Amino acid sequence: MTQTINKGALFNASCLALITTAFTFAIRAGILPQLGEEFGLSAEQLGFINSMWFLGFPISMILGGLFYHTVGPKNIMTIAFITHTLGILLTLYAGGYTTLLISTLFIGFGNGCTEAACNPMIADMYSGTTLNKMLNRFHMWFPGGIVLGSLISKFMTDFGMGWEAQIWVMMIPTVAYAVLFFGKTFPKPAVEGSTSIASNLKAMVSPVYLFLFVCMAFTAISEFGPQQWANIVLSSTGASGMLILALTTGVMAVGRFFAGPVVGKLGQTGVLLGGAIFATVGIYMFSVVTGPMAYVAAVVFAIGVCYFWPVMIGSVAQRVPLSGALGMSILGGLGMFSTAIFQPIIGSWIDSSRISQAAAGLTGDALELAAGQETLQKMLLFPGLLIVLFIIFFIWQKNSKPAVSAAH
Repeated sequence: MTQTINKGALFNASCLALITTAFTFAIRAGILPQLGEEFGLSAEQLGFINSMWFLGFPISMILGGLFYHTVGPKNIMTIAFITHTLGILLTLYAGGYTTLLISTLFIGFGNGCTEAACNPMIADMYSGTTLNKMLNRFHMWFPGGIVLGSLISKFMTDFGMGWEAQIWVMMIPTVAYAVLFFGKTFPKPAVEGSTSIASNLKAMVSPVYLFLFVCMAFTAISEFGPQQWANIVLSSTGASGMLILALTTGVMAVGRFFAGPVVGKLGQTGVLLGGAIFATVGIYMFSVVTGPMAYVAAVVFAIGVCYFWPVMIGSVAQRVPLSGALGMSILGGLGMFSTAIFQPIIGSWIDSSRISQAAAGLTGDALELAAGQETLQKMLLFPGLLIVLFIIFFIWQKNSKPAVSAAH
């Protein structure tokens, strides 16, 4: 007897799991200054702690992609729940730098399991224009969850609540997604041939996949670099770093909710190219404006990075369908791995900028502002390079159609 697949429940549980990922991102960004002060950590050390979040992610994403059809999404999400819970508890009882590294690695691992299980599961439940719409609506909850998480973090910090209380908040969506997934029937692979690792690997050496592979490294850091450091880099601009993070991700969430008609009108390549241009302008504005104009910069930046992640994943699902769950997981894993590599580098940029600005005679907020803006100008490299890459992709793919377009 065939069991009915409750698409709504599976999709909602996936969204709650992504909200957990978002909370671990936003609340950690919010408590970063507190952790630095309590444990006496430099910006570079905080960068290495951040990098564990992004390093655990690709490890589990790649493993999840390799074993998705053997282990199944249900078991991968069970592992996600265990590692999320372990990471949260280890953070609460952290004794210092080393424990924070390990706990953040566990949380990153759980986050990667979520992407590894939910992206291909959604691709197996929907297709065509519906797939683009549902992938964007799923990924809407990453920025949507960051809005909630960053506002919760700011509220709790402003009212004198310590970082430990904020960490406990992460357990709420963690428990909720575990309850909703429990006992549900999961879908079977929708694309014939996509369950074979050999066919996955063969599809992944295609020119389109390899090009997207390179682009993903820069789309991820363009999005996550400025966001993860918002509270530290923008704290002296006269605007609230956490409010900027909330505004940025709020715009992203709304944009992703209405992604269907946007991607339908501009196409995947047009959306990616437009995003790179807006992201470059947004980061440049961050590096030169202060006060209320920083919020305008946040809106421009958000429009830029809004569709990067879901449209990159959707491009693989539709243009290289035989790459299967492994292709999507490898691409997402690379994005997070790239971000992990750049986190301590960004931290060291901040440290070295502080030293050079102090040598120039700046102190206090003036020093922090100059160091933050100098660091943001260095971050312009990432979306600037994407403009060139996506112009090439736009011209190259102009007359090609996605390989998967029919609805089930």
